[in-house]
Amino acid sequence: MANNNLDGFDAEKVEPSTNFDPVPAGLYLVMAVDSEFKPTAKKDGEYLQFVLEIVDGPHRGRRLFDRLNLKNNNETAVKIARATLSAICRAVGVMRPRDSSELHGKPMAIKVDVEERNDKPGAFNNRIKDYEPANGASAAPAPTAAAAGVQPPWKRKSA
Repeated sequence: MANNNLDGFDAEKVEPSTNFDPVPAGLYLVMAVDSEFKPTAKKDGEYLQFVLEIVDGPHRGRRLFDRLNLKNNNETAVKIARATLSAICRAVGVMRPRDSSELHGKPMAIKVDVEERNDKPGAFNNRIKDYEPANGASAAPAPTAAAAGVQPPWKRKSA
């Protein structure tokens, strides 16, 4: 029999989870809050996954993810990943990190886009398009999903 003890959990003391719809396309002020190497789906390489938290504006607290294929048989994937890592390093001012944790907790700006998922037509994801120094970020609200060409969840047809 499974142990179902919740150890005195009190839902009144914990904020409920929020939706995971993509944030609107735009420029966001973020900080890397976590990173780790994970195996690729085919187990023939590793990617470095960054967890980025929006630190300002109406989407404060939301987290976005970027995966850098730094160890991969596909040379093009590695080249793209290394260029992205270079952009992150330049955005936070750490040019020769020995560990990805050295890039954590430093503000930077990211350009975010919204795109349809290949595996789920009608579902959308965020994609990080660029990294910049934090001084270029604005706390102004990003454009609405409709302005980005994405239907809001309440207007989508249920499958």
